[in-house]
Amino acid sequence: MYPRHLTKYILKYAKEYPILALVGPRQSGKTTLVKSLFPSYKYVSLENITTRKVASEDPRGFLQTYGSFLILDEVQNVPEIFSALQQLVDEDQTPAQYILTGSSQFLLIENITQSLAGRIVTFKLFPFSFSEICRYEQEKSGDEIFRVMHPDRIPVSQEELFQFLLKGSYPRIYDKNIEGQKWYENYILTYVERDIRILLNVRNLRVFEHFLLLCASRSGQLVDYNDLSNALGIAVSTVKEWISILETSGIIFILSPFFNNFSKRVTKTPKLYFIDTGILCHLLSIQTVDHLKTHPLLGWIFETFIISECYKRFCNLGVSPPLYFYRDSAQNEIDLLIYNGICGFPVEIKLSQSFHFDYRKSIEQWMNLPNNPADKGLIVYCGEDIVQKGEPIPAVPWYLF
Repeated sequence: MYPRHLTKYILKYAKEYPILALVGPRQSGKTTLVKSLFPSYKYVSLENITTRKVASEDPRGFLQTYGSFLILDEVQNVPEIFSALQQLVDEDQTPAQYILTGSSQFLLIENITQSLAGRIVTFKLFPFSFSEICRYEQEKSGDEIFRVMHPDRIPVSQEELFQFLLKGSYPRIYDKNIEGQKWYENYILTYVERDIRILLNVRNLRVFEHFLLLCASRSGQLVDYNDLSNALGIAVSTVKEWISILETSGIIFILSPFFNNFSKRVTKTPKLYFIDTGILCHLLSIQTVDHLKTHPLLGWIFETFIISECYKRFCNLGVSPPLYFYRDSAQNEIDLLIYNGICGFPVEIKLSQSFHFDYRKSIEQWMNLPNNPADKGLIVYCGEDIVQKGEPIPAVPWYLF
């Protein structure tokens, strides 16, 4: 089992809250993690139809039967249980009495908001980060992510990078050493046929499947709701709802534009990124490394990998990722901006194995804006050498962060 970086934060807050929830996409390792962290707890899966029926008909009696110190898996299947949990923890505030997991973040968080506010701490677990797969030590805080370089790390060749992009980072592929393409095919089929039928009243699942493919072709790009609406023949409001479902179920995340009174001519449309490049490659029908190498969207796929890596590493610290991008009306753009509320850290992402001074242009222009909250930046690229080390905007191989 690969160590998960979220572990110490789950254990920390297990001493403070009566209920812990771990949410995330299917097969991201939630059940495996909570079972390993709380081995003495009783375990109940609410995927089981009989168990689910009993729990929904008499949730308080169900919980009293099992007692506290209980893991409830796929708890969103029995929304009636949240009110019963609220009553029990109000009577007894013992920490970590109940551990909840759920694949559908949308349903789980909606019910938490209604019933368990103030009584529960929620964590998001996504597929492995590259750091977890390599068993690298976790950052001590978000201020270290992409700001602290690790020059002693083993170099990763371009071929190995392509293999990783294609393979993705879902735990089962690594734990069982199975072939990824077939696994992703079944994963998408299960997601669409099972989760989407529950979450949405979609009459024609083929339309949603087409929507998923269109989103894959736009990973790393601005979300054009009207374009998606026209391509699918559905309302813009439906497109927005479906994108929200992809986000809350852990398939994609949204990167918002950043502006802090620098200019009123700033793009306000968000960008869409897939959490996992394995799923992304599968949806783009990329089945081999050779195909990936020549794919016209390879640059976007690499950018998706770098930004999703940053996103997952913030989530693994138990915090909301403070990530943005910047683009003005003149198309000056920063691929990734890490902003902690006080200062920003701009990052340019390049697939190239060679460094060009033009890569610094966007960051330098952005730094020259009035009241700019940044004096350092970074170029992440695929070369082997650190270029301009010690300068405000060095270029560094991607695997050193």
